Amino acid sequence: MSASMMSTVLKPMHREGWKFVPVFGAVTVLLFLLWQPLGWIGVGLTLWCYYFFRDPKRVTPLREGLVISPADGVISLIEPAAPPPELGMGAEPLTRVSVFMNVFNCHVNRAPVPGRITKIAYRPGKFLNASLDKASVDNERNALVLRMEDGRDVAVVQIAGLVARRILCEVPEGAVLQTGDRFGMIRFGSRVDVYLPQGVEPLVCLGQTMVAGETVLADLTSGEPRRTGRER
Repeated sequence: MSASMMSTVLKPMHREGWKFVPVFGAVTVLLFLLWQPLGWIGVGLTLWCYYFFRDPKRVTPLREGLVISPADGVISLIEPAAPPPELGMGAEPLTRVSVFMNVFNCHVNRAPVPGRITKIAYRPGKFLNASLDKASVDNERNALVLRMEDGRDVAVVQIAGLVARRILCEVPEGAVLQTGDRFGMIRFGSRVDVYLPQGVEPLVCLGQTMVAGETVLADLTSGEPRRTGRER
């Protein structure tokens, strides 16, 4: 197998994976000792665990004004909503774009815009299906505010899901991030919400597939109306 093919199949693994993959591997060995068919099931689960914690490199568009998807997954909601109250951004509705991640998506989250983190707020909650609208209000979450050079804020909210039981935020308040920088992840299946500045319309459609660090969600400099799409 060539080096290019190897790099396509084998991806770097997030350090969180080293807490789980060896355990899955050890259990697989025990399953082989008990009964070989069980061992092969263990092999499949071990490979899935490695795949879940993959952390591939991404090529991030760098043009000024672009808002990039913070997560892999599918656009599940686009609607007006007030940002989480713990962020102190007021009660005025902003356009919220939700990216739902299933257990096969890469779960490393990336900064959608460049800016300084002015606020990080964690709030415990339930573990409802993250694709539901009420998950934004009821579920466990970790929210960040990124303040850009022009003074506008973009809020990013990591939301735990039905299977997810831990939200990781790996950056502190005051940190300066560039678009596409990694800032955390969620285990195992979840959602990330992005609250766009007032007057900014998303350039994505419901059901569209996102690639974290690569897919353009919105353009802060564009006056283009909200897009619609059709499944084919």
